[in-house]
Amino acid sequence: MDNQLFPYSPIPERPPITWPGGARVAFYLALNIEHYQVDKPSTSIFGGTAGLAPDPLNYGWRDYGARVGIWRMLESLDRHGIRASALVNSDVCRHYPQIVQAGLARDWAWIAHGRDNSTFQAGMDREEERAYLTEVVETIEAATGHRPQGWLGPALTETFETPSLLAELGLGYTLDWTNDDQPYELAVPGMCSVPYSIEMNDVTLFVSKSYTGPEFLQAVRDQLDQLYADAAGSGRVMALCVHPFSVNQPFRHKYLDQALEYIAGHEGVWLATSDEIAEAYRAQRGAAAATVPAATTGVAR
Repeated sequence: MDNQLFPYSPIPERPPITWPGGARVAFYLALNIEHYQVDKPSTSIFGGTAGLAPDPLNYGWRDYGARVGIWRMLESLDRHGIRASALVNSDVCRHYPQIVQAGLARDWAWIAHGRDNSTFQAGMDREEERAYLTEVVETIEAATGHRPQGWLGPALTETFETPSLLAELGLGYTLDWTNDDQPYELAVPGMCSVPYSIEMNDVTLFVSKSYTGPEFLQAVRDQLDQLYADAAGSGRVMALCVHPFSVNQPFRHKYLDQALEYIAGHEGVWLATSDEIAEAYRAQRGAAAATVPAATTGVAR
């Protein structure tokens, strides 16, 4: 079947996007904070044991993020004045409340990221998925005092019903569709896509592509420099997608810190959250729509 969620839209043909303060690039730090079930396979650094239950090697590697890596991450974010966009499994609220409290103290944005990173929606019918998504959103809201506005599926997974169900729950954007450098509207009323990256992502770079720390740092710099150049006439979005069990390993951490220093010190960069980017985009699109004559839009005024 053809994709019904969004049409093809070549980037040179779109109305220009502007960011606060005249920034060219809106940057957000996509901080994945995840819980994994001990008896299910998931993201692994060594495939030889990934199918075992339990799998101490790979489970322990992932668990390092919540126990150690996240606290190293906080030091860098604080140093460079960057608020995280926390992509949080709802089970994190129950298992790691200290992380939630640390994020609340820093005014993070809270993005729903499923129940845990071992459970995907694939195979759920609409009512089952509605109940699942409702539980996820309400659990995060109860723990943080903020109803999530955005969604990232575990392993970026959705069903064909996910966007409309998210809209029913009051969410306004998804990060799952990694096909653009700008936000864009989805066919579901009230929903848009905000750029996320599977390439500018520590698991991809370090685990799949075996990047060294210096290569990671150079990739981040190159990404920002190219987007900055592209944005001469219309704003772009840069997402740096990280997992504390990967990028905050001791021998890698300083390269993340240097990357954040480069981003925070770069001219024309708006240090934002994914919530703020979605809000700024919607405000512009709403203002643009309000200036279109009723005869063009087909809407009575």
